Amino acid sequence: MACGLVASNLNLKPGESLRVRGEVAPDAKSFVLNLGKDSDNLCLHFNPRFDAHGDANTIVCNSKDGGAWGTEHREPAFPFQPGSIVEVFVTFNQTDLTIKLPDGHTFKFPNRLNLEAINYMAADGDFKIKCVAFE
Repeated sequence: MACGLVASNLNLKPGESLRVRGEVAPDAKSFVLNLGKDSDNLCLHFNPRFDAHGDANTIVCNSKDGGAWGTEHREPAFPFQPGSIVEVFVTFNQTDLTIKLPDGHTFKFPNRLNLEAINYMAADGDFKIKCVAFE
């Protein structure tokens, strides 16, 4: 995957949310949103897979601690369509992150790194960011 948008010094605090709106490529295989301290310390690796790494229409979430991946979590909901505009909301808390998908489905992913702030965001893959908002 080519490197997409990278942002640092976000200082997203517990109770705050990040809203990411973007366009899924018409021939999308997968895309990634990473949130954390830096590229080696991610409290959320959010990876919707249309057809990648042996997964089809599956959201895979994980964390990375000091460069080492944690245990993958697979979320069965998959409200993404190639060629569509989508919004994903991530609310950050000390214990977990709440991810709200375009169809309104929400799920929680644990804050395994116990981060007190999210300072890093990266987007990659078949997704073009149109808007990032902090709420």
